[in-house]
Amino acid sequence: MDWRIILIIISLLVVLAILFTGVIGMAKGGEFNEKYGNKLMVARVVSQFVAVLMIGLLMFS
Repeated sequence: MDWRIILIIISLLVVLAILFTGVIGMAKGGEFNEKYGNKLMVARVVSQFVAVLMIGLLMFS
């Protein structure tokens, strides 16, 4: 398997982990959500951008 595909899979798993952590934190609410909720969603957007960028670069290379 190409190393670029492995990096894409890892980046997609990172996006998924951040998303689930943020959604579960929001569902529970409380101090964790107040402290990390917005930071997790910003991290999700950034990591999702990186994943999409890597997929695009793989497609055009």
